[in-house]
Amino acid sequence: MDSKDKIAVVERYVEAFDTADVGIIRDIYADNAVVEDPVGSEPHRGLDAICTFYEGAIGAGAKLVLTGTARCAGNAVAFPFQVIMPGMKLDVIDVFEFDDSGKINSMKAYWGPENAGE
Repeated sequence: MDSKDKIAVVERYVEAFDTADVGIIRDIYADNAVVEDPVGSEPHRGLDAICTFYEGAIGAGAKLVLTGTARCAGNAVAFPFQVIMPGMKLDVIDVFEFDDSGKINSMKAYWGPENAGE
């Protein structure tokens, strides 16, 4: 998987929030993926649990805006963005790791209380 393909997945991820389409989430994640958002919290394991997690975020009106350039290395991509919700903004860095078929098998979100604002 080259950098262009990894960045395309990041763009589809943002599109899922823009269009409130959890189907995109289902399409880009592997069946056995793990999401840890934020790092240190209880992970969401498996596609159904992951989609339920994203349904909550998308349903709450979360939108994503990329705030910098994605960085690709090995089987991973890291990218900075801002989550914008009514009355809140949150600066986040996500790291996606991909399996051999180009699906996300691991997502880790790096953020804490100090990254939240209005």
